[in-house]
Amino acid sequence: MASVKLERIIEKMKLENLTPELDISKIKITQPDINRPALQVAGYFEHFEATRLQIIGFVEYTYMESLPRERKEEIYARILSCDIPAFVFCRELKPDELFMKTAIENNVPILMTKKATSAFMAEIIRWLNVKLAPCISVHGVLVDIFGEGVLITGESGIGKSEAALELIKRGHRLVTDDAVEIRKVSDDTLVGSAPDITKHFIELRGIGIVDVKMLFGVSSVRDTQTIDLVIRLEDWDKEKEYDRLGLEEEYTEYLGNKVACHNIPIRPGRNLAVICESAAINHRQKKMGYNAAQELYRRVQESLLRKRDDEEDD
Repeated sequence: MASVKLERIIEKMKLENLTPELDISKIKITQPDINRPALQVAGYFEHFEATRLQIIGFVEYTYMESLPRERKEEIYARILSCDIPAFVFCRELKPDELFMKTAIENNVPILMTKKATSAFMAEIIRWLNVKLAPCISVHGVLVDIFGEGVLITGESGIGKSEAALELIKRGHRLVTDDAVEIRKVSDDTLVGSAPDITKHFIELRGIGIVDVKMLFGVSSVRDTQTIDLVIRLEDWDKEKEYDRLGLEEEYTEYLGNKVACHNIPIRPGRNLAVICESAAINHRQKKMGYNAAQELYRRVQESLLRKRDDEEDD
């Protein structure tokens, strides 16, 4: 199961640790959802998701402050005795001494942020959704072409890295070469990234390892990119019939998400970089509502109808 260390969350979200005496090195978050324990503070503990990060906003804080001491002792003891990874107080709200004392006794870290509650919740949920998303690794090259994430796949040695290098020289950006980590961040979105070890490197047979970031500058690389299109390279087979119109969209599937896919035959003289650029622009046009193949089909149908009408008039 994917997890994120609490220390990493504190670093990423710039949180202040109000309980530095507690050891948080082994605390991990395993789900992207968070919880605002308003009902629990009021005494209702049915269906309490204690394994989530607990977020305290202004409403929960003012209610806690209004409770008499006896009620605070009862509620604090019950809620902090659960296996909670951490409490986060927003808007720089500081918990009272009784809450801090009970939290330390139960080894529950207390964190604080300057951000407003809604803004912090949106940011941490989005970040955790990416970090904890289902993930697979596939063999290929991921390139950002005109804002479209194009995953180039194919057998080893077919020319994926060479195509990526030419695309970089034409002003596009490399995400990863050889190994692509694909994360399903939603039912509609796949995000690709590079393993830390091979980030920004390309392997070229006969030359070796090339550092794209050092050679072409920081504008030639990016860390992550949504996967919008898959281009599968294959050796040209003269016996095989290839799609020449593109009326019917083909798809491939990763982690249950469908992605548009083109099978591109390779033979000497074909410029892979230009083909990949054209495929990316064409895919972008389709998303904007224009399909060149359907437009050609419409023109042919209109031409046939005009021809038939002319014959009937004669």
